[in-house]
Amino acid sequence: MGYEEKVAREVARFERKVYKSPSITGRTARKWQKKINAKIPEKVHQTVAESVRHMVQATLAGSAYLSVQALIRHETLEKREELLEQRKIRYKRTAAVEGAGTGAGGILLGMADFPLLLSIKMKFLFDAAKIYGYDTEDPRERLFLLHIFQLAFSKEEARIRAFDRIVYWEKEREALRGMHPHITSVDWKAFQLEYRDFIDLPKTLQLIPGFGAIVGAWANYHFLDLLAENAKNAFRKRWLLEGRLNQAGT
Repeated sequence: MGYEEKVAREVARFERKVYKSPSITGRTARKWQKKINAKIPEKVHQTVAESVRHMVQATLAGSAYLSVQALIRHETLEKREELLEQRKIRYKRTAAVEGAGTGAGGILLGMADFPLLLSIKMKFLFDAAKIYGYDTEDPRERLFLLHIFQLAFSKEEARIRAFDRIVYWEKEREALRGMHPHITSVDWKAFQLEYRDFIDLPKTLQLIPGFGAIVGAWANYHFLDLLAENAKNAFRKRWLLEGRLNQAGT
């Protein structure tokens, strides 16, 4: 089996997983999530909301996440993904160290972890885009990265909507030609609620002094791994739809 065929099969499995109906366990977890949300200090919710809003603004219009990763224009998909794997390992280590440090400090430093981890995640996505050959100087490509973020950190319904936008991205991209995606093009309130609900339990445990260091390191490491897996499959899907597999080395 060639690498391209292997990729196509893996993407098909990923897609089936995205569209799979919620399990009983998933529905039960959602009920528990609502109970957890009610017990989390309002200050934590506000921190998450502000962090996500600033992240969306910085992604669409800022330069905070610009990386030194070179834009790879001509390379095989296999070579690109080898490089992505190296980047993932580096970012996971960075996230784990940051999570352990803030988790050891209790609630104040634990709250500081939200914007720091968002920054690490978005820098990884900017690197990933360039590795797959997409120029993040284009504001439309930055909007695509936000769709990937939503795909990785949303529950069932929102996750499906995010993947649908990835599947039909070329139509949306063409519709945005000559336009600059604005923050109003992203429902950041819904965005932050999905993100908050997704990460609340492990990140709340991170606020516990001492114990939070262990949870913080594990959670951040896990979340980067999750983001990388979703990013890889999102870019693979786009690559397949664009018919680039047979042109990868040209």
